[in-house]
Amino acid sequence: MKVCVVGAGAIGGYMAVRIAAAGHEVSVVARGPHLAAIKAHGMKLIEGDQETICADLIATDKINELSSQDLVLMALKAHQIESIVADLASVMGAETIMVTLQNGIPWWYFQNFSGPYAGRPVRSVDPRGKLFDGIDPDCLIGCIAYPAATIVEPGVIRHIEGNRFPVGELGGQETERVRRVSTLLEEAGFKSRILDDIRSEIWLKLWGNLTFNPISALTHSTLEDICRFPLTRELSANMMTEAQAIGERLGAHFRVPMEKRIAGAEAVGPHKTSMLQDVEQGKPQEIEGMLGAVIELAALTKIEVPTLKALYACVSLLDQTVQTGRVKIKGIQHSE
Repeated sequence: MKVCVVGAGAIGGYMAVRIAAAGHEVSVVARGPHLAAIKAHGMKLIEGDQETICADLIATDKINELSSQDLVLMALKAHQIESIVADLASVMGAETIMVTLQNGIPWWYFQNFSGPYAGRPVRSVDPRGKLFDGIDPDCLIGCIAYPAATIVEPGVIRHIEGNRFPVGELGGQETERVRRVSTLLEEAGFKSRILDDIRSEIWLKLWGNLTFNPISALTHSTLEDICRFPLTRELSANMMTEAQAIGERLGAHFRVPMEKRIAGAEAVGPHKTSMLQDVEQGKPQEIEGMLGAVIELAALTKIEVPTLKALYACVSLLDQTVQTGRVKIKGIQHSE
């Protein structure tokens, strides 16, 4: 298959190398020093003691330089997608599948949705409706990215843990094309079961993201730190309780108990969340999909979420402070 990874960062790069190693033609969209390193030396994936170098990736920072693909993995963060929607026409043919990998509530949450809010945009992640209007929901397959990975230097990805990428049609059907996507990911060495309720799995992943990411960014602490410190463990549980009420009001089911979800995060160890990594690198944080959209859905479903609102306010101010250049935060080295 011809596969394009739009946003070949930590997770996108991890997937790109594995899929290319499985024999598929892979192109990646990246930028800056990361793109330059990929063009010069290929992309390296480090998994434990094993290194895989993929030297024949097609790499560009301009999507419209690429031709129609069989599969597009949309690995950009939610706030980055709007700027490239118009350029997607070059890679999206009549039969092209787009797999979405964003953390948090996606723009398409209420598209192909069975419920009272069907067809409603999620303004927190799509304020001008450009994703809602510009990307055909019938080409979409949802995917939840569970692995942890990081870019250790331009062109080099280190896999931390996890290999699960469950997938599902927005409408819940098990189609030939979702089986095809699942098979491709399995052949690349990932676990990719087919879900009949993709939104419930989104909430399960989000349950952790909306708590551990902002707490991590604000405290400069790892998953292990947050879960082992009694006060932040209690804070995490309070945030998760509020979020669960919203998800269940919208028809989602939480198949894992809260304590097991927290214990799973603790087991990852001294890993910096993506939001903390962004703070340390001075990048915009992925706040709206993880927290803003949840608060939007809380208002929609008339559920009070004071703890989520408090964390949202604090992490939003942190993001503004970092982005206006009034503070530079040096990365903290954690022992493995």
